[in-house]
Amino acid sequence: MTEYQSELLRTLTARGYVHQMTDAAALDALAAKQVVPGYIGFDPTAPSLHVGSLVQIMLLRRMQQTGHKPVVLMGGGTGKIGDPSFKDEARKLMTDDVIRTNVASIQTVFERFLTFGDGPTDAVMVDNAEWLDRLEYIPFLRDIGQHFSVNRMLSFDSVKLRLDREQSLSFLEFNYMILQAYDFRELSRRMGVRLQMGGSDQWGNIVNGIELARRVDGTEVYGVTTPLITTADGGKMGKTMSGAVWLNEAALPAYDYWQFWRNTHDADVGRFLRLFTDLPLDEIARLESLGGAEINEAKKILANEATAMCRGREAAELAAETARRTFEEGTAGEALPTHRVDGNSIGVVDALVALGLVASKGEARRLIKGGGARADGVRIEDEGAQLAVGPDGVRLSAGKKHHGMLTSG
Repeated sequence: MTEYQSELLRTLTARGYVHQMTDAAALDALAAKQVVPGYIGFDPTAPSLHVGSLVQIMLLRRMQQTGHKPVVLMGGGTGKIGDPSFKDEARKLMTDDVIRTNVASIQTVFERFLTFGDGPTDAVMVDNAEWLDRLEYIPFLRDIGQHFSVNRMLSFDSVKLRLDREQSLSFLEFNYMILQAYDFRELSRRMGVRLQMGGSDQWGNIVNGIELARRVDGTEVYGVTTPLITTADGGKMGKTMSGAVWLNEAALPAYDYWQFWRNTHDADVGRFLRLFTDLPLDEIARLESLGGAEINEAKKILANEATAMCRGREAAELAAETARRTFEEGTAGEALPTHRVDGNSIGVVDALVALGLVASKGEARRLIKGGGARADGVRIEDEGAQLAVGPDGVRLSAGKKHHGMLTSG
C-alpha cells in the first residue's frame, strides 16, 4: 500500500473508503500542505437519506477530522432532473416546494456528523439551485456544452448500461452529467473546492468535472470514489426486507436503526466498524478477531457507536437496553416501536404493517404463512386473526430480531 504524506489519504485508505483516485500523488501533496475544501452532492429525493448514503457522509466527516473543509452540496437544481446513473427508469420530477422541504429535513442529519460554521475547516452546506436555476440555455450550450463529447458520454457505464437494456433515457437525464460537471467548476470558482468525492458509480461524472475545470479555468481539481458497499451475502448496503434504513428519526425509530447494525453479518463487522464508527483501528482489529459468540459483543459495539453518531448517545443506550430486555429477559423495552390501537383489537396483518415490521400487507401474509409472526411469543397461524389489546399491550414479533408493541387506545 502506498504510504501517503497527508493524514487525509492515510485515513481514507486505512479505513477502506478508496476505490479510485485521480492523480493521487498530487492530491496527497496538496492535502499535506493546505486545507482542502472537498464536496459531495446529495439529491433531495426524499425527506431523509438512508444508510446507502452513509459512506459519503462519513467521507465528509473524515475530511473534517483530518483538518480539511467539508462542503455538502444539496441538489436543489439537479434534483429537478434526477441522476440516471445505474437507474432502470427516470425518477419522478419533484416540485420546488417538495425539494425545499426535503433539503431542510436532510440538513438535520448532517448536523450530527459534521461541525458547521465559518471557520477554515467548518462544514458548509450549499444548494446548486443557486447557480443552476439562473443558467440561460444558449450561453450554457455555447460556453459549457462545447467541452463535452456525446460519443464519450455514451460510453460511460451509467448511460451505456441503460441503453444496452433498451430502457428509455430522456434528454433531460442525459444532461445530468453536464450539470454535475458544472457544479464542480462552480464550486471551484466560488469556494476554492479542489476535491469531489462520491460512490463508484459517479466516476464518469467526477472526471467530467475535473476536465471541465481544467479546460475552462486551467484549475487542477481531483476526485475520489468509494467502493460499492455490499454485505457479506451480496446484498446492497441499507436494503432490508422491511425497506430502506433511513437516517432521520422521523423516518425510522432509533431502536430499528440500532437493530440494523446489530444484525450485521459476522464477516462485515470489522469493515463496518472502520467505515461507520470513530473507534481506533487497533481496537477494531481486536474486535473483528473475536470468534464464536464473542463476535456478538462486537456487533453490539458497532450498533451502539453507529447509532450514537446518527441519533445521539442517549438514544443508542436506550435502544441497547431495550434489546437486552427484549432478548435476554423476554420483556419489552421503552424504545420498541409502538402503535396505539383504536379500540381493543386490531387485525394481525394491519398490526405488522402499522409497526413497520413489514413493508406491506402481502409481506405480512407471507411472514405469517412462513411461521415468522408471533404475539407475546406465541406463533400466529391465521392471517385473519384479530389481536385483543389490553392494558398491558401485546408484543408483536417478525422473526427473531424485529419486535414492536401494540398499546390500547
